[in-house]
Amino acid sequence: MPGQPVDRSERRSGALLAHLSRRIRLRAESVLSPLGLRPRHLVALTVLREGGGTSQQALAGTLEMDGTNVVGLLNELEAAGLVERRRSPEDRRRHVVELTTTGKERLCEAECALAAAEDEVLGALDPAERDTLYELLRRAATGTAPATCTEAISEQTGAADAC
Repeated sequence: MPGQPVDRSERRSGALLAHLSRRIRLRAESVLSPLGLRPRHLVALTVLREGGGTSQQALAGTLEMDGTNVVGLLNELEAAGLVERRRSPEDRRRHVVELTTTGKERLCEAECALAAAEDEVLGALDPAERDTLYELLRRAATGTAPATCTEAISEQTGAADAC
């Protein structure tokens, strides 16, 4: 509640998440740069791989970016030969964007480089802890919780205790 003192025994995650985010972002930028990519390029390439060919407008919606900014982003990716834009045969007003073979290869290289960067930053965690961290962050990011109290306890303790 605002105005009330914070219990110092409570552990807050915000500062740690911000620090970890900064560390992973800096490492990601350093491994993507030699590939001619920036994090925003990687996100767009990943979305295009997962969705196949998509319209510029749909891509702008998925990326939550203004259409003008998406055009600039796609100009950069197209100049590098990573994406291709063409008119939709169904609607000539629409542009369809697809990854090129070079784009798929570059995305794979970037993902390998990012995996190595993540290994550096999260090296103190064993694989099971990384899986748990991923799942917790995914749930926090999407706002989804386990379906039941028992499921939550099970996830936290590995046991299906009753509430």
